[in-house]
Amino acid sequence: MGGLRLLSRLPLPQSDSIPGPAAAWAWPVAGVAIGGLVAAVAYLTQGLGAPVAAALALGAQAMITGAMHEDGLADTADGLWGGWDKARRLTIMKDSHIGTYGVMALLVIALIRWSALAALIAGGHWAAIVLVAAFSRAPMAVLMWVLPNARGSGLAQSVGRVPAKSAAGAALLGAAALLWLGAAGLLAGIAAIGVVLALALTARAKIGGQTGDILGASQQLAEAAALSVLASLLA
Repeated sequence: MGGLRLLSRLPLPQSDSIPGPAAAWAWPVAGVAIGGLVAAVAYLTQGLGAPVAAALALGAQAMITGAMHEDGLADTADGLWGGWDKARRLTIMKDSHIGTYGVMALLVIALIRWSALAALIAGGHWAAIVLVAAFSRAPMAVLMWVLPNARGSGLAQSVGRVPAKSAAGAALLGAAALLWLGAAGLLAGIAAIGVVLALALTARAKIGGQTGDILGASQQLAEAAALSVLASLLA
């Protein structure tokens, strides 16, 4: 429940406290719930055609999550590539305005997710949609364990550093989700891990660690990479 309160805008019983970092192992479980709702929207609207159903599914996911991961992707692109030093990059990432890098990142990743989703919907691969939603939320926990907080404030800092056991739990659940799909899932996981690793190394080099925006970007990139590989292999 705590993971869904943190990672979604679903009308759940509210709490005055932010779920602690030890609960990060359950973020892939929250992803199953989110992915299930997204898959349900796609399934119910597939009669409109796979491309339309994919677009509506992406819109539903943004509504369910409050577009927090998309916001993180845009801020990450603007900050990491629009600033000349750490302080300026962090300032840009905190700015609510969106720049050219952010727009292009959202556009490119949204197009990748949309096209991959359309292919999976056309092939009736509903489980893949749910399982990728679960897997893509595991890297956030791992990054919060391996990278220090670059800002010292914000949502990621308020949640705290994820313990090794919780990060390992999230990684195992995420891996199990994709391995359920067999060899295709394994290849999708490898591709997603490679993309997230590149993001982590870039963030470490440019701002000294992670922020909530970096975590959101990791979910978007992992999802896009995994969906793309699965669409090419399954659809």
